[in-house]
Amino acid sequence: MPAPVLSLVHLRKLYGDTVAVEDLSFDVERGEIVCLLGPSGCGKTTTLRMVAGFVRPTAGEIAIDGASVAHQPPYRRNTGMVFQHYALFPHLSVRENVAFGLRSLGVSRAERDRRVGDMLALVELAALGDRLPRELSGGQQQRVALARALALRPAVLLLDEPLSNLDAQLRVRMREELRGLIRRLETTTLFVTHDQEEALVLADRIVVMNQGRVEQIGPPAQVYEGPATRFVAEFIGLCNLLEGTVRAVQGGEVIVESRGGLRLRVAGGPAAPGEQVAVVIRPEHVVPTAAADVPNRLRARARSTTYLGALTRHRLAVGEEELVMETHAARPAPLAPDGELEIALDPARLRLLR
Repeated sequence: MPAPVLSLVHLRKLYGDTVAVEDLSFDVERGEIVCLLGPSGCGKTTTLRMVAGFVRPTAGEIAIDGASVAHQPPYRRNTGMVFQHYALFPHLSVRENVAFGLRSLGVSRAERDRRVGDMLALVELAALGDRLPRELSGGQQQRVALARALALRPAVLLLDEPLSNLDAQLRVRMREELRGLIRRLETTTLFVTHDQEEALVLADRIVVMNQGRVEQIGPPAQVYEGPATRFVAEFIGLCNLLEGTVRAVQGGEVIVESRGGLRLRVAGGPAAPGEQVAVVIRPEHVVPTAAADVPNRLRARARSTTYLGALTRHRLAVGEEELVMETHAARPAPLAPDGELEIALDPARLRLLR
């Protein structure tokens, strides 16, 4: 198996007595897009800046293409970085901005011109090479910053909240463009975001961070559908979380009684009778049912209904508990205020957290 392009091993960063990053270890394979995701102050940007060389780690190792770079200056690390605010030179044209790093590395004029032309064509800005940054839209400036980083042909592309300065509609469109561009170039990429949807769309794997530590690492679907901790379940997407006690283990299923008195069958998950647990289920997996023989069939009453365009969100009272259910707008649940219905929770869709 080929060696990873980027390796972080037991990385640690202290600011005085404050722990910013603690015992962080993971690899990024060639061509892989890995996202550092977490709330403000969780250590994700500090980690990115340690990889870039702008922050020196307190302990641990950083290797790029098998060579240690933890104590190397940024210009010797073979990384390209796109900053949150793009950091374009306002007095230089688009073409000159993209060429800047190549000129600093002593790349010949002919090769420099060729790479700049290739990069501007790739990001569809070839016709705007003579414009200044202030003459561009936010999305165009973001692409110039990306072209400048990619022109260096870095071993690792580093992106710090690359889409946060764009308006909502442009941000959605740029996600697709950015992923497609990175895919075409097969560029190994590490990026930081606090936007869960952005991470789910762009990343091959997500590193969820909280208070300087890793909570979970995995592909987007695995992190969303199978959260390893309560923090991951509550941070990524909307979830229903019911605390309770394991009453029995029967034939591969765990029987949990919630604090509000709901008795639920949960598929898999090691647990012992009497253990305190939490049961997680996503709103889209709370489904109306007319069948009488489905497991985890519960009677619910509508508390509120909110129309969200593609989705309709319902808050339901289920005994002493509250559940959120989401249905597609094209197939709304037949609910009126205080209307009653039967719902089902598929045991395979329930996640048991200890």
